[in-house]
Amino acid sequence: MGAPSAGLRQYLIVTSAYWSFTLTDGALRMLVLMHFFRLGYSPFTLAFLFLLYEAAGIVANLIGGWLATRFGIARMLMVGLSTQIAGFLLLAALSPEWSAALSVAWVVAAQGVCGVAKDLTKTASKSA
Repeated sequence: MGAPSAGLRQYLIVTSAYWSFTLTDGALRMLVLMHFFRLGYSPFTLAFLFLLYEAAGIVANLIGGWLATRFGIARMLMVGLSTQIAGFLLLAALSPEWSAALSVAWVVAAQGVCGVAKDLTKTASKSA
């Protein structure tokens, strides 16, 4: 059996990237939720942590197709994955010494970045 065709290879790369993204994104959201739950945050505050994530995802979804058409599907997939890494780095920079308000604001902003990443990656993956 020879090497996979170029189309199959591309499909496997995109599918692997999307699966990896989906697993890490879901794990990230659960870790954020469990961390702030353990700190005693109210259900309202916990829901607020993901508000910008969803709102940013809606905006990214609205323009994701146009961006993929203009700049290319492969480039948008890479931008989405890179943006997710940036969101991870922002969350990793969260300091336990920060005030509650600053911590929540920081996580909301980082989740917004991750929301953009989610829909850029999803749009590019499904278009590919």
